[in-house]
Amino acid sequence: MSEPTGAARRRGPFKVGDQVQLTDPKGRHYTFTLEAGKNFHTHKGSFPHDELIGAPEGSVVRTTGNVAYLALRPLLPDYVLSMPRGAAVVYPKDAGQILAFADIFPGARVVEAGVGSGSLSSFLLRAIGDQGMLHSYERRADFAEIAKDNVERYFGGPHPAWQLTVGDLQDNLSDTDVDRVVLDMLAPWECLEAVKKALVPGGILCCYVATTTQLSKTVESIREIGCFAEPQPWESMIRNWHVEGLAVRPDHRMIGHTGFLVTARRLADGVEPPLRRRRPAKGAYGEDYEGPGGQTADSGRG
Repeated sequence: MSEPTGAARRRGPFKVGDQVQLTDPKGRHYTFTLEAGKNFHTHKGSFPHDELIGAPEGSVVRTTGNVAYLALRPLLPDYVLSMPRGAAVVYPKDAGQILAFADIFPGARVVEAGVGSGSLSSFLLRAIGDQGMLHSYERRADFAEIAKDNVERYFGGPHPAWQLTVGDLQDNLSDTDVDRVVLDMLAPWECLEAVKKALVPGGILCCYVATTTQLSKTVESIREIGCFAEPQPWESMIRNWHVEGLAVRPDHRMIGHTGFLVTARRLADGVEPPLRRRRPAKGAYGEDYEGPGGQTADSGRG
C-alpha cells in the first residue's frame, strides 16, 4: 500500500528538497529548502546545508559564529504562517476549529470557496486524504496561482484529491453529493442557493467571516433559506502561558479575534427547520434591522 501524498516528506532523515525550520536561542524561526552545496546565512554566521542532509530531524547545527540552531521540519501551522501570500491566510487556530466542527473526515467530498493563499486547502487535503475530494473555487487567478504553488510545495507535488477552479462558486458549482462546504469569502450568503443543491442531507456548511455585520447577515440568511438546522456561530482565542519555575502566568500577548465561524447542518428535502423557542432581545428585529426578509420584532421569531 502506497503512502499518502506528502507523508514521506514528514519523516526520516533530512533530504535534498526538504523544508527545514531553524529555531535560534531566542525562539525565532527561519525556514529554508535544503540544497546540496548551498550555505545558510544569518547575521550570526553561516553553515552548509550539507551538514543537515542525511541528519536526523531534531539535530542541532552551529554557525561559524558558534550560535546553535535547532533543525526540524516545519509543522503545517508553521508552514502556512510563513508561506508566500496573496490573500490573508486562515490562521491555524481557525483551521483546526473548521476541521473539528465541520467534521472533516478521511474520504470526505468537500467544496471550498475563497482559496486565498492555500492555507485552509492544505489543512483540508491532509484531513480528507488521497481518497477524498476537495474542489476549491477562487475568483482571482493570481490568488489561485499562489495557492497552487503553496499547496504543491507543501505536499511535494500535485495532490490527487484536489481540483482548483478559477471563478465564482455560485456561477460554477456543479458538484453534487457533497459532504461539506466551507466558504471563506466576503458574502457567503450569495452562495447559499448553490450550496443548498450541492450538499447531501446531514451535510455541513461552514462559513468563515471577519466582521459582526457579515456574521449577522450570514446567520440570518442561513435561517431564511429554510433548509438548514439552526446555525451555530462562534469565535476562538488562544492565550499562551509563561511557565518558569514558580512564575506561572498568562502571556501578555494572545491570538485574539481573527474571524467568526458559523456551521449549519443540511436538512432533508422538504423538511422545515423546527421552530426556535428562544425569545430575541427587544429591538433585535426593530426598524433599523436590514437583514434577510426584513423581519421585525413582531414577525413571529422566537
